[in-house]
Amino acid sequence: MLDLAIIGGGPAGLTAGLYATRGGLENVVMYEKGMPGGAITQSSEVENYPGIKEVVTGMDLMAAWPEQCMRFGLKHEMVEVVRVSRPEGLCFQVELGDGTSVTAKSVIVATGGTPRKAGFKGEEEFFGRGVSTCATCDGFFYRDKEVAVIGGGDTALEEALYLANICSKVYIVHRRNEFRAAPSTVRRVEENEKIELVTDVVVEEVYGDAMGVQGLKVKRKSDGEEIDLPVPGVFVFVGYDVNNGVLKQENGSFLCDVNEWGEVVVDLAMKTSEEGLFAAGDVRIMAPKQVVCAAGDGANAAIGAIAYVEHLKRENLC
Repeated sequence: MLDLAIIGGGPAGLTAGLYATRGGLENVVMYEKGMPGGAITQSSEVENYPGIKEVVTGMDLMAAWPEQCMRFGLKHEMVEVVRVSRPEGLCFQVELGDGTSVTAKSVIVATGGTPRKAGFKGEEEFFGRGVSTCATCDGFFYRDKEVAVIGGGDTALEEALYLANICSKVYIVHRRNEFRAAPSTVRRVEENEKIELVTDVVVEEVYGDAMGVQGLKVKRKSDGEEIDLPVPGVFVFVGYDVNNGVLKQENGSFLCDVNEWGEVVVDLAMKTSEEGLFAAGDVRIMAPKQVVCAAGDGANAAIGAIAYVEHLKRENLC
């Protein structure tokens, strides 16, 4: 039986493994079907991680993490986790993609999430070279430049307001005339002199060259007029899907509480509504979606798991 099963091998999962094993837990396994590192490894430039003064790629940033985090006994199993359940008693059952299963005294879910793609031409080609899904991560690169934000919900408008503090101008590109964001947020956007609304349009393509994005073409739905926005940066906020599938039970319910968007509800210690189950990183509610925050989540979750497992052992409960 495992003391702790960690689902996911990004910054949250790796840090959880480091803290859990260094803190004394035994038989700790991190399940990540690919190489550890997480979504940040796809980033071409990272310059806001504390202690790293040079601009590095996400791959370079994460290169040393697995070796460090496995120094104290963390094991990595390259297998998919299908489901985490609690069929009876206090122990969790971790069902694996190869048809086997293991039991664990505690579980940390750090499966992250996936930004939705808008599906326009050039989106994939220029992702990381002018197309981004994180204003906090990449907004600084467009200081005093014009950018476009695609989307009409709360996240899109809030990120546009954030970018307006950095950029010379922000175009908000939306397929409708109305926004789905909170009225107070819409009002702040409309009152911001650095934001221009480009609504009731369809995104045609983002274009550029080997150096990156040079502009965004959209078409007005009412008359077919094509509008060319000469921007070097395009931020896409059309939704975000958390990877909560491992928590879904056979009857369709979730093992623990989730909110209306499927994000796992946790407290400040990363505890879920199910005792002994923790969630860390982008899969949880109110996640800032930053590497440093995910790492902190992992440490918090591991500290909580250590205390929980020690309680079980002390009381001979599992």
